[in-house]
Amino acid sequence: IQISDNWPGYSLDLFTYPQHYYGDLEYVLIPHGIIVDRTERLAKDIMQDIGDNDIVVLCVLKGGYKFCADLVEHIKNLSRNSERFISMKVDFVRLKSYHNDQSMQDMQIMGGDDLSKLTGK
Repeated sequence: IQISDNWPGYSLDLFTYPQHYYGDLEYVLIPHGIIVDRTERLAKDIMQDIGDNDIVVLCVLKGGYKFCADLVEHIKNLSRNSERFISMKVDFVRLKSYHNDQSMQDMQIMGGDDLSKLTGK
């Protein structure tokens, strides 16, 4: 899916959304159903690509949590409904590139196990 810079989006009349957003939204760029469909497709592609290997998922918090959780759930569902079981390990890290309001030169990785264990995964 490609969205051009001048695309006006979907009309809000096509969707239901919480009343507290009334007046704040102008349009919808990507409907939830399309995001779910693409996440399911990504899970399917991952399952096809990994062969018989286990999966190590590294989720970048906080922004990636919801997407990561949905993707992992789709992979689990595909694994349950397939002829092979895929073992999965999920770990979490946070990235920090700011100190107070100043951008830092280097990105800091916080949390997670020893990341050197991910070599080759």
